[in-house]
Amino acid sequence: MNSLAPVLLFVYNRPAHTLKTLTALEKNQYADQTILYIYSDAAKDERAIEAVDEVRRIIKKPWRFKQIKIVERDKNWGLAANVIDGVTKVVREHGQIIVLEDDLETSSFALDYFNKALDRYREDEQVMQISGYGYPVQNLNQLPETFFFRVANSWGWATWDRAWQHFNPDIDELVSDFSEEQIHQFSIEGKENFWKQVQELRSGKINSWAIRWYASVFKKNGLVLYPRNSMTQNIGNDGSGTHTAAESTYQVTLADHPVVFFPTEIAENKQAYDAIKYFYAHRKGSLLRRGIRFLKKKINEFNK
Repeated sequence: MNSLAPVLLFVYNRPAHTLKTLTALEKNQYADQTILYIYSDAAKDERAIEAVDEVRRIIKKPWRFKQIKIVERDKNWGLAANVIDGVTKVVREHGQIIVLEDDLETSSFALDYFNKALDRYREDEQVMQISGYGYPVQNLNQLPETFFFRVANSWGWATWDRAWQHFNPDIDELVSDFSEEQIHQFSIEGKENFWKQVQELRSGKINSWAIRWYASVFKKNGLVLYPRNSMTQNIGNDGSGTHTAAESTYQVTLADHPVVFFPTEIAENKQAYDAIKYFYAHRKGSLLRRGIRFLKKKINEFNK
């Protein structure tokens, strides 16, 4: 491999999650050769001050990375602005980047996977992102070890400066010329609510950097490399996060071996597309399961 990509970790007010994220990352092969940037957002209000302070104590422990560079915000930026600013600065300096948030547990082979993929597809303009997360689809083992899919993913990912240059934070400009067919394909033939997220962003209901990144990738006909066996697990779907609710649908088993196979053909994998489309269409389950998830969400909201 060429020089290793730096890791950029975003943290806020979840000390237990941050500790688990850093503990898993530190166990990765190449961790001691990797530069780690940590962007710590400031408390939004008085209720978050104690937790933010505890997170900042955790990130200053002697973690075993090549170098740790910490940016502590003195005011609350919010996740979207923090990610956009941090990724832009770090990827511009290093040319490549691996991005994590404080609710992601990594396989010990994640850094190996990310760096191999960054090296392999560095000059392939259509490949715009490397996803660490792999969907828990049916008949998982029938899929190739890695494959290309259109959707950009925010649960642990990597990219290059040449791809991030196409990121457009202006959602109105991004989607102004989307046709009905493009909206249909953007939403995986209507099976996932990506276009609803676009509408909610435009109305001010949400403030998501991730849907703007996906729209930027989609507009360039970009592709994202995915692993069959997930390199990341979202441990924040317990309702503790700013943008999460209690949810087990996306739980995965982390990869226990390194990736060997990478596709030579730069094209979306039809088998993987169909499997993920089916997952999106059926992930909500029966009315009973939906009701249980709704109650869990309300309980978590009440307890916050």
